[in-house]
Amino acid sequence: MIVSDALKAVGQIGDPKFTRVLIMGVGLTIALLFAFTVAFYWTIGLVVPDTFTLPWIGEITWVDNIASLAIIPVMMFASIFLMVPVASAFTGFFLDDVMDAVEAQHYPALPLAPRLSISDGLVDSIRFLGLLLGVNLVALILYLLFAPFAPLIFWGVNGLLLGREYIQLVAKRRLGAAGARAFRSKHWAQIWATGTLMAVPLTVPVVNLLIPILGVATFTHLFHRLNRT
Repeated sequence: MIVSDALKAVGQIGDPKFTRVLIMGVGLTIALLFAFTVAFYWTIGLVVPDTFTLPWIGEITWVDNIASLAIIPVMMFASIFLMVPVASAFTGFFLDDVMDAVEAQHYPALPLAPRLSISDGLVDSIRFLGLLLGVNLVALILYLLFAPFAPLIFWGVNGLLLGREYIQLVAKRRLGAAGARAFRSKHWAQIWATGTLMAVPLTVPVVNLLIPILGVATFTHLFHRLNRT
């Protein structure tokens, strides 16, 4: 059943609404990372002096140039870890469009669900981004202690987070916040398993950028399937 939900989501990946959300999420992420790079470069220019003198060596004139050049590889390395969570946060602003597209194609008899407000979407996205980064930083300890099982730990931890976030996002449109929490508690095992299925491609470059869209589409199918039982 879970695999069927995921396959339905993948089958709709060419939907224009899906593509629009992907482009906007990734585009905003790249713009933010570029802004960080510019700000970092400007800060280095203020903090690092153009020249300074060392005893027995003399005047050093190349430190600021080295520091400025180092920004590029540093930001490229940082983007490996930041791209997915930041893209997920930005994409979260537009996931209502994905859920609407899934329900319009697969569940046309349903009434249109109320959309989340911009303020709710902003709070949810920031909260999820902080939770995702914070939990994964703590999980680094487990990755180091149990290195052979690091992939399994990564999938399990992020599967739990993704499942919790996406089912809450999907379910509260139809059941409200309290109803969504009750639904999550009742079906926690399937939700965690589905989240773990979504977490596996997080380790695949480029493909991982599709996870916010495929994740919420998959959980939309899962919600409607379980809500009928």
